[in-house]
Amino acid sequence: MTARAFRIAVESGELAGVLHLPDARPAACVVACHGLGGSKDGEKYLRLAGDLPAAGVAFARFDFRGSGASSGRHADATTASRVTDLDAVLEFLAGQPELDGRFGLLGSSLGGFVALWTASRRATALPVVTWNAPADLREVAASDPTGFHGAGAALVAEVIAGRHAEAPEGVSHVLVVQGGRDEVVPPAHGRALHTRCRPPKDLLVVEGADHRLADDLHYRQAMTRSLRWFADHLGYSLADDAVAAEATAGPGGPIDIHSR
Repeated sequence: MTARAFRIAVESGELAGVLHLPDARPAACVVACHGLGGSKDGEKYLRLAGDLPAAGVAFARFDFRGSGASSGRHADATTASRVTDLDAVLEFLAGQPELDGRFGLLGSSLGGFVALWTASRRATALPVVTWNAPADLREVAASDPTGFHGAGAALVAEVIAGRHAEAPEGVSHVLVVQGGRDEVVPPAHGRALHTRCRPPKDLLVVEGADHRLADDLHYRQAMTRSLRWFADHLGYSLADDAVAAEATAGPGGPIDIHSR
């Protein structure tokens, strides 16, 4: 496996990212979208950077403007600016010879919300997996009287104005992964997202999981189902070790609601 850093010019700034490549190329690619207060270098994305290429799919992680190593101010970042950033990353990756043009999106928390909005604007369906993503940002804001879970001023203003306040309707090829004990985005959001999407779609409720999927078992349950979703909808075969990991994700598995 190979890792290569990249930087992309976007509007008045620059995005920083890393592309992780499997041994077999050209390959399909999953692009990760981090949440509020996160970055591409969070533990979750570093784990995925090993797990996905080992399963035979490329993995790209990047920082939205105002986060991590990208330019800009967190206070200025909105859902709209994050969609613009993700579009720029997809355009850049489409020109990389190690990739074959098949892309999926994996977004955690607000990153999943952004992934859905990005997919909703595409003429061709992009497989999307959301991990603990909100269905309505106004409800999430109301649950945190101290300041919208760290949102910047521009994002707060965007939500108050009703722009990108709710997840889009009608996005297809979506797997919604929801922690059963998420303390930031309650499980009702996962069910609402699933209802908003068009088939093929699935909802995976990981019983006992918190917002960060901090428990190793919960992470592996989410990751192995996500790998299967991308393999099914991007049309590639999972490497043998990924199949084995899926079969041994542990006891006390998640509750699945299938709606293809």
